[in-house]
Amino acid sequence: MKVCGIEIKGSEAIIAVATLDGQALSHFTLATKKIALDDDDEAANVKVFAAQVASFVRENSIDRIAIKKRSKKGEFAGGPTTFKIEGVFQLLENCEVTLLSPQTINAQAKKHNFELPGTLNKYQHEAFKAACSALMKK
Repeated sequence: MKVCGIEIKGSEAIIAVATLDGQALSHFTLATKKIALDDDDEAANVKVFAAQVASFVRENSIDRIAIKKRSKKGEFAGGPTTFKIEGVFQLLENCEVTLLSPQTINAQAKKHNFELPGTLNKYQHEAFKAACSALMKK
């Protein structure tokens, strides 16, 4: 099973895909590392972003998506664009989407000691941990 972990930062969805083979977690390397939403005030741009996301999921046979949840209020609250991006992912057909809190991801990472592969860029670490957490929770 392939799980796509996503961390949403600003106007970008940062992507990392993990697979589980027995008890071994591994990074599934893809050319696409992030998908950006340009000027979310324009409906056409949001539609283009949605098409890119759907195409990515279809072409890479993604079974599940795990999104690192952002706070709705307070100092570290996500901006409005991040919630639009999240909504686009939640509307995907034929793909289960789960929101995971940072606390859940950190607890799973501590419990299962996720190893961050060298094939990941540093900015993909949180997305990879989200994918691994989703794989280990089921």
